[in-house]
Amino acid sequence: MQSDNFNFECEYWVRGSMSSTRTVRVRVNGVEYTKEVEPRLLLVDFIRDHLGLTGTHIGCDTSNCGACTVIMNGRSVKSCTKFAVEADGGEILTIEGLASDGNLHPIQKAFWENHALQCGYCTPGFIMQAYWFLKQNPAPTEEEIRAGLSGNLCRCTGYQNIIKAVKAASEELRAKAPTINGG
Repeated sequence: MQSDNFNFECEYWVRGSMSSTRTVRVRVNGVEYTKEVEPRLLLVDFIRDHLGLTGTHIGCDTSNCGACTVIMNGRSVKSCTKFAVEADGGEILTIEGLASDGNLHPIQKAFWENHALQCGYCTPGFIMQAYWFLKQNPAPTEEEIRAGLSGNLCRCTGYQNIIKAVKAASEELRAKAPTINGG
């Protein structure tokens, strides 16, 4: 037999502390946002559902695939492993923030030119991981590229053209280094 205390505790968790909200202030792709969110809201859901930036994909919800990769405070993160409240006061870059003045970022352009996608579902995550990786290692070897992208999965391409695209992007970025703001 359940006690009244049990019912009270259930009610508390359903309507009480679990439904309270927190204010999140964050800069995403250079735009400031202030939103009220539940503390349990995942960053990927915040980006997609609250900000309307649907380029960040939900693939596995277990951090295995990397489709949800974004840059948060200068670091590559899988946004399905972070809560939106963890981004409070931070800066996030998503796939939508890479292009500038209607021009593709060199990494996006290299993926296009090297046919580094098929269905495209994993592509934003790969591009964001490549962006972060090339900031750390501007002149990588093929082996280093493979290691740098190892947390991202693609079920379609076989990876050869992805590696080729990252290599081409690294060469273009190095050639244009003085003229590209922020990478």
